Amino acid sequence: MNWKRVIGWAPLFLLLISGSFAEEYPLRFFMEKSTLKTYELSKKERTELLNRVESMLERAREIQSRLTRLIQGGETDVKYQEGKLWMSKLEEDQGAIDSGAQQLNLLKEKPMQLVAAIKLYKSLKDLSFHFNLYNNMPSFSACIGDVAPELELWTDPVFYKLYLLPLAQAKSWEAKTSGKEKKPEGKVKKP
Repeated sequence: MNWKRVIGWAPLFLLLISGSFAEEYPLRFFMEKSTLKTYELSKKERTELLNRVESMLERAREIQSRLTRLIQGGETDVKYQEGKLWMSKLEEDQGAIDSGAQQLNLLKEKPMQLVAAIKLYKSLKDLSFHFNLYNNMPSFSACIGDVAPELELWTDPVFYKLYLLPLAQAKSWEAKTSGKEKKPEGKVKKP
């Protein structure tokens, strides 16, 4: 009789365990929120978004290193001139990854930094573009896999719509309201 109870509770127990290890905010969660016109991220969601972008940068760093080793080791069907071109792209990617990581650290400390958010977006956009190029190369596509389209989704619909755009609008609103408050002070006439 006890074994029947244990077996009956086992699926529920396994379901609870698997749910606790699942990502709290997967890409699908953020994609759904980006389709809403008036959705604003909570502080926890914003932090999780930055954490997920950080994990994408780490994955991009691993792939960039792997592609560099493949080209330098001669393990691909790439000719010398093409190899030089791809190595220059990979060096640009290394700069974009480093810059993105630096801006991400700034945003984690001060989430309302508009310039850091813009620079991070530019880094993500550049990486996304290059990874899509690599994915179209038969020699590189096995290394890239699903990272190129996933990086593109994290960049444009998610980071841009849910983080960068609302931040820019908030800064614009602050500038407009602070400008209106200062105008009456300038019009005060002295007797």
